Amino acid sequence: MEPKTIREGYLVKKGTVLNSWKVVWVVLADDGIEFYKKKTDSSPKGMVPLKGATLLSPCQDFGKRMLVFKISTPKKQDHFFQATHLQEREAWIKDIKRAITCLEGGKKFARKSTRRSIRLPETINLGELYTSMKDQDSGVKELKLEKDKRVFNHCFTGSTVVDWLMSNNRARNRDEGLMLATALLNEGYLQAAGDLSKGAAEGVSECVLLDQPDALYYFADSGFFCEGYSSDEDVVLKEEFRGAVIKQGCLLKQGHRRKNWKVRKFILRDDPAYMHYYDPTKGEDEPLGAIHLRGSVVTAVEYVPDAKKYDVDGNLFEIITSDETHYFLQAATSEERKEWIQAIQIVSKTGK
Repeated sequence: MEPKTIREGYLVKKGTVLNSWKVVWVVLADDGIEFYKKKTDSSPKGMVPLKGATLLSPCQDFGKRMLVFKISTPKKQDHFFQATHLQEREAWIKDIKRAITCLEGGKKFARKSTRRSIRLPETINLGELYTSMKDQDSGVKELKLEKDKRVFNHCFTGSTVVDWLMSNNRARNRDEGLMLATALLNEGYLQAAGDLSKGAAEGVSECVLLDQPDALYYFADSGFFCEGYSSDEDVVLKEEFRGAVIKQGCLLKQGHRRKNWKVRKFILRDDPAYMHYYDPTKGEDEPLGAIHLRGSVVTAVEYVPDAKKYDVDGNLFEIITSDETHYFLQAATSEERKEWIQAIQIVSKTGK
């Protein structure tokens, strides 16, 4: 019987021979994971069998490289994959765990929610807790805080997190609150921001959140950024990152000069209305470019010049900015294209 495809999409993978990280198209079937150099390739670059495999997430072997998970096979081979944002990693982890469990029990894969491997009571749902913490009205307040001659935007202190958990009846005392906050940190929902909190997290597989008023943290998918005291030009640039994240993920983008197509990670923010794009293998420190969406037009297109030469076809869309710059992009599916177009249309009309 043919293996059933459970999930597919772009992930960043560490090379098994070289230490380089590259974007690959990954297909999760009920018995293994295949990865391809390009989405359109007919034969995979490699395959990871899931029978007897173990999964580690989060995997913190690579310091600043966040959202990594590790799959180890019975033959002692380790495969490292990196998602581009938190929700994406959670979805992959849930399905891979379920596939491994089904193989162990000789059962067919069926979509069910699975618990993360953390030492918490069964009643705790970290995803739901994170959503509550991010609520704009009743959640943890994101602030602009000044420390060590730097300004941290969209962040909060460790003690604020524990205070919130206690005041919202999520924890009975500070010890319990600290345990919950640490679980959120270890699962990647919270990130360390300042030197103090980063120091507590470095070189430790299970880092501990610091219940202190000068230990700084931020939400994994927030508009966090840090700035020093700098020129007015730098401040204007940083303003681009102020908006709330509306949508993020990988798309194929056509280059402006060479017209070749590369996978880029895109982050869409609402106010001011910007879409920044990054090399997904490098992280989010500096974007490769930004598309100012205020007054732009976005439409689905069926044809892009030179696209077929690069084996790029289907699910294409175009953004034309107010200064008439054209960007051509490709989503992985027609549904994903529709979601991106709708999100960009809303932001382009309402954002600054």
